[in-house]
Amino acid sequence: MIIDCHGHFTTAPAELEGWRNQQIAGLEKPAAAPAAADLRITDTQLRESIEGNQLRLMDERGIDLTIFSPRASFMAHHVGGFEASAEWAAICNELCFRVSELYPERFVPAAMLPQSPGVDPATCIPELTRCVEEYGAVALNLNPDPSGGHWTAPPLTDRSWYPIYEKMVEYDIPAMVHVSTSINPAFHTTGAHYLNADTTAFMQLVQGDLFADFPTLKLVIPHGGGAVPYHWGRFRGLAMALKKPPLEEHVMRNVFFDTCVYHQPGIDLLLDVVPTRNILFASEMIGAVRDIDPCSGHHFDDTVRYIEQSGLSEADLAAVQEHNARSVYPRLNALLKQQGR
Repeated sequence: MIIDCHGHFTTAPAELEGWRNQQIAGLEKPAAAPAAADLRITDTQLRESIEGNQLRLMDERGIDLTIFSPRASFMAHHVGGFEASAEWAAICNELCFRVSELYPERFVPAAMLPQSPGVDPATCIPELTRCVEEYGAVALNLNPDPSGGHWTAPPLTDRSWYPIYEKMVEYDIPAMVHVSTSINPAFHTTGAHYLNADTTAFMQLVQGDLFADFPTLKLVIPHGGGAVPYHWGRFRGLAMALKKPPLEEHVMRNVFFDTCVYHQPGIDLLLDVVPTRNILFASEMIGAVRDIDPCSGHHFDDTVRYIEQSGLSEADLAAVQEHNARSVYPRLNALLKQQGR
């Protein structure tokens, strides 16, 4: 079985973006603001948006199930205040839930949080709770930079984040540490901001002692961990300089990387440097990189090929493609068992 732990609803019907544009316009002209009920997307539209896109590619590539969350660049937590983010998150989360209801053996929802710059992260708890208890979300996306590239939030080890971590531990769900759109012209959203955030989040965790307070907390750092695997020696050395335990003890019992790395040498490096138990299969298909690689003749984001051509043993391949995800996402594992898988 192949479980893709990193999928976004990047192909949602155009009505979703239209509603969002009206909501943004309403921030300056409240009379123009739409109601949530104004957005009407039918099941037929959802099927059309999925079957010719994610589901088609999953079938072609042999991916059995995707953990599905709202489009990362659409989270845009810097837009408006908490009320706007809360309404937007609720709408996006509901759509992902509806997709999972239409295809219960192919998609499982993960929650977007209604974060907002300068707002207490504890305000996200009601939406987190709703998504887990009503929608069966098996994970959440946590944005370490709600400002959109200006990094005004405290590091992930700051106690202001603790209410979210406490709820994660209570529900036994992981978070994918995933930023959204960059509004800082110095940082391209997917080419710089995403990878910067992955690297920054890891270093924040190295500097702090978060897992002493939350020994069962699990965080997934996407896009192969940003620059971390390539600079593994640097991070090991920095941990020593900071008088921290070795990385394997200090953070790697709680931190996991996905395989959204879009060329064979990058995947090979990731698998060579990072312990196999810390790697989760993912593709983020129809995401940042959608074209065909002229060097290989296959899509850049067809990560199944890279993993299968990496030379992993049969046991390690099964761990990366399935068993590690079952361990990191206990609610997903329980759901699969209910389905007889």
